[in-house]
Amino acid sequence: MKDFAPVVDKRLQKQFNTKLLGIWPFGPQVLFCKPKIAKLSDLKGYKVRVYDQNLANFVAKVGGTPVPIGFPEVHQSLARGVVDCAITGPSSANSAGWPEVTTHMLPVAFQMALNGYGINLDTWNKLTPGQQTKLTAAFDKLTDEIWAYSQHLFEDAVRCNIGQDPCETVKKYTLVNVPVTQEDLDIVGNAVAEVSYPAWAEICDKSNPTCSADWKASVGKRVGVN
Repeated sequence: MKDFAPVVDKRLQKQFNTKLLGIWPFGPQVLFCKPKIAKLSDLKGYKVRVYDQNLANFVAKVGGTPVPIGFPEVHQSLARGVVDCAITGPSSANSAGWPEVTTHMLPVAFQMALNGYGINLDTWNKLTPGQQTKLTAAFDKLTDEIWAYSQHLFEDAVRCNIGQDPCETVKKYTLVNVPVTQEDLDIVGNAVAEVSYPAWAEICDKSNPTCSADWKASVGKRVGVN
């Protein structure tokens, strides 16, 4: 994401008079299922709770039926069989009690939300170079800590969900941990180019004509989208 941050910063300054100070994540979103599954392609024929169109397109691509449901209704929907599986972060699922109404967890990352800190550009420009350097360093330290904590929270919640130690942040359950296979990774990897990127590029290019080209020149190289 750091490769693309200068592009985001440039656009924010031009469009919103805002200087980007840092980017931080909500952790990877993974799969929880009530029926037994052994791999991602087992979603074929299952109803899967999703929260956006991009994820719905992916679920449909692997043969599942995407069902948009708000987060507060997911636990009941899983319990009553309205959906067979659902996707969210392992910590969020744990806190909402999803392991009480599911049996299997496949910790392959479908999506990861990103958030940013910004400052009004006029305010930024009023700061001295020394103040700008000090503020930038502080936000670099803060966002590095958030990235590290996000990884720790993800890994700990995964352990808690499957009943392993150490379990420090959430409640311990006994879900079956479904091993992520190379086939699963290939399916997700192909979906970046075939599903996620085209839909995102169409929207982003409407507001910024060079958006997708800039992304390809930076992040795209890392994930094989050229």
